[in-house]
Amino acid sequence: MPSTTKSIPETKPISSPHHEWVFLNGEYVPSGNASVPITTQAFNYGTAVFEGIRGYVGKHNNELNIFRLNDHIERLLSSAKILSLNNLPTAEELEKSILSLLKRNGAMTDCYIRPIAYKQHLLPGTNFGVKLSGQSSGLSINSLAMGAYTKTQGINCTISSWQRVSDNSIPARAKITGSYVNSALAMEAAQKNGFDDAIMLNAKGHVAEATTSNVFIVKDGKLITPSINDHILEGITRKSIIALARSHFGLPVEERSILPSELLSAQECFLTGTGVEVTPVIQIDHQKLKTNQKNSLTIRLKELYSKVVRGELSEFKKWLTPLY
Repeated sequence: MPSTTKSIPETKPISSPHHEWVFLNGEYVPSGNASVPITTQAFNYGTAVFEGIRGYVGKHNNELNIFRLNDHIERLLSSAKILSLNNLPTAEELEKSILSLLKRNGAMTDCYIRPIAYKQHLLPGTNFGVKLSGQSSGLSINSLAMGAYTKTQGINCTISSWQRVSDNSIPARAKITGSYVNSALAMEAAQKNGFDDAIMLNAKGHVAEATTSNVFIVKDGKLITPSINDHILEGITRKSIIALARSHFGLPVEERSILPSELLSAQECFLTGTGVEVTPVIQIDHQKLKTNQKNSLTIRLKELYSKVVRGELSEFKKWLTPLY
């Protein structure tokens, strides 16, 4: 009688952009060997916090600099405090570990760094269950080569039917891994309907943020972005763009609530974040915007931001941490 067992087809290994070494709980481990048990609390309950950090090669000296490293580390530790992730390294120790990891990996190109602090396992005498106390903390840091990955000509967004998780449900100011299922649902729905990303509203019906980035609009010569009270992550790129708009263009910047109708009637819209950097939004649902027109504020801010992260503006070199 012939066997009915189906063989699993062989798959060719995919070339990975990830660097060779990972920092895991105080040790440098080959990335292929860096793993955690399936009983890890963070894996089961989403009780981890993380950061996304970028490194950029300088325009003039080809040296690798990490953009706003100290700000990212401070936010990671702030997020960790909310989840009672204790016994983590200090900010100085985290900076040293990140830089040491990149050096060990011989990082020479634009890159992305992902530190994650997570709930590890129950301490002796602690009963099984969903909780934040009575658990040990773990820390991993990995890095990979990464350039720009959004469409250079701009993206199309939809206003999502998925509501942004509110701050009194899951703290919006913390980058908590479990909360990103909210973003994943919105992104999946958007892409299945032919859009690149989704803009989410909060419980009051105001614009909150896109799935992994902050939202800005340009209207009547002003730059407008949702306030921190609109259940948004206090983005580090967001903060940078506000500073650049004020210092270089003398623009008034309003941090306030935005209704969906105002979003649709804006002249320009763009997203900001470590991953997306400054990404023009050229259409929201049926409404086309003037975001990508020559000399638009969005394009000028995007170009200015690129100069800053590549060390072309001396007054902002304080935001750069050189690797070598």
